[in-house]
Amino acid sequence: MYSIMLFILAGIAEIGGGYLIWLWLREGKPFYLGIFGGLSLALYGVIATFQSFPSFGRVYAAYGGVFIILSVLWGWGVDKKTPDTYDWIGAIICMIGVSIMLWGPRQS
Repeated sequence: MYSIMLFILAGIAEIGGGYLIWLWLREGKPFYLGIFGGLSLALYGVIATFQSFPSFGRVYAAYGGVFIILSVLWGWGVDKKTPDTYDWIGAIICMIGVSIMLWGPRQS
């Protein structure tokens, strides 16, 4: 449960930070949104280091799948773009992949 919460927090920090920078640069919003976005992106990098998995590559690869799911949910909740069937199928495939990568049985 701890790992899942860290993935979600990291995802919110990364997507939220990127979104704030998007608003600043693409939509002409105030520059301080870009600053907050940059701070949020830095926070994302810190949060990910708290994962208990020993491999940087595995953590970031698994996080990529979580990021995809959170991006679909962000688009739905913030941008009001309803995901279609293929978005959901892709998200489910990503979750299966993440689960295999993180919790698949391995030899020591």
